[in-house]
Amino acid sequence: MRTRQGLLENFSTFLQFQGDSFGGWVIDPKLRRSMQTCLSQSPQEESEIFWVLYWHRLWQTPARLLASAHMTAYLQEVCYWVSRKLALKLTGHHSTADFFQTASASIDKVLKNFNPQLGSSLKSYAELVLSGVIKNQVEKQQEVKLCNDWSLLHKTSHKRLVEALQFSGESHEAIARYILAWNCFKALYAPSKVQATYRLGKPNPETWQAIAQAYNTEQLSQFSSMQASSPESLERWLSACAKAVRVFLYPTTISIYTPILGQETGELLDQLSGNLHESLLAAAIATEELEIRKTQSAQINQFLITALTQLDPQAQTLLQLYYQQGLTQQQIAERLGVKQYVISRQLNRLRKTLLLTLAEWSQKNLHISLTSPVLDSMSNILEEWLTHHFSSAVAATESL
Repeated sequence: MRTRQGLLENFSTFLQFQGDSFGGWVIDPKLRRSMQTCLSQSPQEESEIFWVLYWHRLWQTPARLLASAHMTAYLQEVCYWVSRKLALKLTGHHSTADFFQTASASIDKVLKNFNPQLGSSLKSYAELVLSGVIKNQVEKQQEVKLCNDWSLLHKTSHKRLVEALQFSGESHEAIARYILAWNCFKALYAPSKVQATYRLGKPNPETWQAIAQAYNTEQLSQFSSMQASSPESLERWLSACAKAVRVFLYPTTISIYTPILGQETGELLDQLSGNLHESLLAAAIATEELEIRKTQSAQINQFLITALTQLDPQAQTLLQLYYQQGLTQQQIAERLGVKQYVISRQLNRLRKTLLLTLAEWSQKNLHISLTSPVLDSMSNILEEWLTHHFSSAVAATESL
């Protein structure tokens, strides 16, 4: 892969695939003009980190869509290498291109929980988040692929079904009726070993009749209008529910270059806000945040180094074996003469101890509110720091 050069390329070009491999970089003219405008207004700002902070701040304003497009361009290499690594690692027929689409569509998830105050690199943080997103999707898709419609409906949660129906564009009343039908189905069709099988048989006619009767009775107390439904109608509705769940878990990524319906000469990117009147203010804020971030990053680094030295020797050895020597939990267990699950628990306990210590210190010294997203972000940052810290120790030793 050819490495992109300069801020203009990094924030305005997108990766193009040739088959399932890197095929080159494509310039987006609108993002290029946007970035050129910003650079002309702040020619003294040549730091990549500065512009990451700049676009991240604008992502939280009405210019969100434009900032999201620039950040998606910036994180193209991360999306590609995470996707390629997982496509080679995970079992099954997974393509790098498919994973790349999933990663690119999840950039807003990265930006939502990224906290510059914690001193993490956006690219390193994005790698952890996107890897988790792809793995989670693969697990869900494998389950969906194994299940037939009736098994899928039994395994689907209420929350997931509602989200799937909303995603498919159903009205509020239609969703309520589908959910009622699904509740009746789950209450009356209860084959044994539901959790253990992925291929449930279709309900028999008597069961369908009972489901329809239960639905028609329950709707009297839930809906203002009465619509008597037959067993055949209930079967169609539930099949539609299963289809909605499958589509929801296998979403089609919409490109920002997709023609707008009815406006074949325009693209979705044309709708992105290009108003950059606030750019000078945002640039000034980003400059200040950059300096603060450098200071905080150094403070966090020193604090964590001190925290490691305060761990008992056994804990330090365990972290060195896992992060520095790169041994698996099973290999560590064999070396120490214990079970693998013991090592897993010890590592989790150590991470939790360090996370709580870091959280308390950050709250006291950086005045950071410990919300759930912040703690999730902090956990990812800690994992990133441990990996970098011990790998740096290896590099330092090898250079001697």
